[in-house]
Amino acid sequence: MDRDAPPRDSRPTGPGAVSGSDAEHGGPDPRAVARQRKQAEREARSARRTRRRFARRQWARRWLSLRYVLALLLVLALLATGVHLVFFSTRLQVQRVEVVGNTLLSDGRVREVADVPLGEQLALVDLARARARVGALAEVESVDVTRTWPDSVRIAVVERTAVAVVELAGRIRGLDADGVVFRDYRAVPKGIPRVRPGSTAGGDALREAATVVSALPADLVTRVDHVEVATIDQITLVMRDRREVLWGSAEDSELKALVVDKLLAAQKAPYYDVSVPGNPTYRTTP
Repeated sequence: MDRDAPPRDSRPTGPGAVSGSDAEHGGPDPRAVARQRKQAEREARSARRTRRRFARRQWARRWLSLRYVLALLLVLALLATGVHLVFFSTRLQVQRVEVVGNTLLSDGRVREVADVPLGEQLALVDLARARARVGALAEVESVDVTRTWPDSVRIAVVERTAVAVVELAGRIRGLDADGVVFRDYRAVPKGIPRVRPGSTAGGDALREAATVVSALPADLVTRVDHVEVATIDQITLVMRDRREVLWGSAEDSELKALVVDKLLAAQKAPYYDVSVPGNPTYRTTP
């Protein structure tokens, strides 16, 4: 052997050659293979997550648009249902007219005047018309007409209260605090004074007399036999014991009532004058 010849490479070459590392371990490194596999799996999971996120974003955008459409359809459906119920359903038709607060007027009379048609859709009932018709009755001071769902109309009446009576054309009529003549009596009720208008006294004089009577305290009213009304500013109370009180007009009636009550108790006389309440007088001759 030639000692000067270069040493030969002992590693095999050629197609079937194996690297030194692989040759040393007898094949591919299992750890490297495992790392590659895990890396591939991570990339696959990341790709799947990316696809899912993209799908969710796409669905969210579609749902946002669809949500408004569904909301609009729901509103339209509710409106259509409401319109049908209110204007066409037999469940919301007038089945009953309730009348409350009335004693002078019968329920039938109020219903007749109100003229609320049974079977009409409750939402279409003309409440203002019914209110005006009932309010035009002389016995009614005020009235409120309301819908009571699902199928009733309620008429709440406040009737007038007589503070005095007046005889007109041979009939005894009730007179309320506003001077409105509104009802008939067969006889003068106990405890209610009569108003006797003079030949020249008109509606204004009756209203003044009603204001005077309504200002009197209850215990004084029962002592008044009648009220003579010559004119609007010449009103006289005639007591049951025949004493007379010149009242004048209805102005300052509350103050005059206080003065009269004290004057009648303090002075015994047939004639009194409180037309000027700050300077009341009395006398023994007409």
